Amino acid sequence: MRELERNSRQSPGAGAIRAPLAVVGPGRVGRSLARAALDDGFEVSLAGRRDAVATCERAEVALLCVPDEAIEDACETVCVAVPPLRWVGHVSGATPLAALASARRRGAGVFCLHPLQTVPDGATSLSGAACAVSGSSHEALETATALAQALGMRPFELADEQRASYHAAACMASNFLVALEESASRLLEEAGIDDARELLAPLVLRTAANWAEDGGEALTGPIARGDEDTVRRHLEAIAEASPELVELYRVLAQRTRELAYGPEVAA
Repeated sequence: MRELERNSRQSPGAGAIRAPLAVVGPGRVGRSLARAALDDGFEVSLAGRRDAVATCERAEVALLCVPDEAIEDACETVCVAVPPLRWVGHVSGATPLAALASARRRGAGVFCLHPLQTVPDGATSLSGAACAVSGSSHEALETATALAQALGMRPFELADEQRASYHAAACMASNFLVALEESASRLLEEAGIDDARELLAPLVLRTAANWAEDGGEALTGPIARGDEDTVRRHLEAIAEASPELVELYRVLAQRTRELAYGPEVAA
């Protein structure tokens, strides 16, 4: 692992010698990380439940890419490979390091490495993505940081006690955006307009780019202009077409007022 740390600091992405890596969990994230590791010169094996222990016995680092509720059980399974396994990490944004306690009790260092990126399939590139890292010790944190760098990501330290807030923010930025755009598409369809997603996509992408550049200053629309008459007409139309979306609109409208005028004025 010292070799991994030195090489990642010198030239992340260079095809240098890497510590043997076991990726446990052949889902979308596991396959994407294994592919990135292979491309970067790691000796990497992708394992499922049945061959997890045998694979970890040939590795120095194990990366658990399993659902959150399965992390603790997966760790208990692979920790019998400690040693020679020295490091065990998971890739959940929400689950604390305590889920890896069984590996830590056997003497392994434990860490978390969470790519701050949506992963729709097993061939997703994570190059350039931000990556939250945590560790049970300074050395474990260094290991997670070096591994993230070597896989082409941009690591930043996340305190374990802040993990829930961090993951909520990630879900709002990604999952909730999809839910919001599907709601907007539904309103267009209720208005008799076909190809709603195709029509809305340029607006969504431009808005995201404006926000990335200017933050809250990118805000436009009737609320930013103080046009509450239009907002009322929106609510009337939504109540008639898709009443289940009225409360969503109300909540988002209030948050938009707070951004535009400040919480005191918006109240």
